[in-house]
Amino acid sequence: MFGVMSNPAAAYRKAGVETEVVTANPHQLVLMLFDGALSVIAAASLHMEAKRIQLKGECIGKAIDIIDGGLKACLDYKAGGELAEKLGALYEYMCNRLLYANLHNDQSALDEVSALLREIKSAWEEIADDPAVLSRNKVAS
Repeated sequence: MFGVMSNPAAAYRKAGVETEVVTANPHQLVLMLFDGALSVIAAASLHMEAKRIQLKGECIGKAIDIIDGGLKACLDYKAGGELAEKLGALYEYMCNRLLYANLHNDQSALDEVSALLREIKSAWEEIADDPAVLSRNKVAS
């Protein structure tokens, strides 16, 4: 009836993340996307350094998925106007830089994307500190 749990700690972490996602508001979900992208880029960096090419590529692929399929996909271009357009272009640039990093084992490209993500995430966190701004904000990243 129940499968054998080979890694209870991993199962516990997965359940915790799933609970966070279910209970998070849209703003918190966007912050989780930033955290996820930053995490897999950091892992890609470690794999690049250790010359684990396949794992590096998998992590960079996940980062691209998060940025393109998460952050960029949830932009509201109608409500966000010029800001959403600029963010969309920046996310596209980040994805291109990640592809470049993967193809050329370029650590500086990974660092550049991480810095850009941290900067946008920081602004997003500031919005969270001001409920009035958050309620008016229609651009979802």
